Amino acid sequence: MIPRILISPEAQQLIAQLKQQHGPLMFHQSGGCCDGSQPMCFEKGEFRVGNSDVCLGIVDDCEFWMSKDQFEYWKHTQLTMHVTDGRGSSFSLEIPLGKRFIIQSRLFTDAELAQLQPVWFCED
Repeated sequence: MIPRILISPEAQQLIAQLKQQHGPLMFHQSGGCCDGSQPMCFEKGEFRVGNSDVCLGIVDDCEFWMSKDQFEYWKHTQLTMHVTDGRGSSFSLEIPLGKRFIIQSRLFTDAELAQLQPVWFCED
């Protein structure tokens, strides 16, 4: 199965650091406020997902969620989460470290579209 979400080695290192500080984590792809659309990192359960959210998959033992509406725009792309220097203006856990997560996307090929990992929805 082809994953919908991947992470870079730098993102994996930052996630490990954040797990040491905060415990289990989760991600939610923001829909446009603050720094635009970016992955936001929270302590697992701190951001409440609902029936309007879809989980794209698991990255480094962390669920990665986004709204169903936003997923309609991104469903044909594979997302890769990276890290960049700079302090964003969101509530994400990495911000105090002078880092922020960012997303790079690419279109799936027709062959990949036929082999995608399924998404799942929140069961409130």
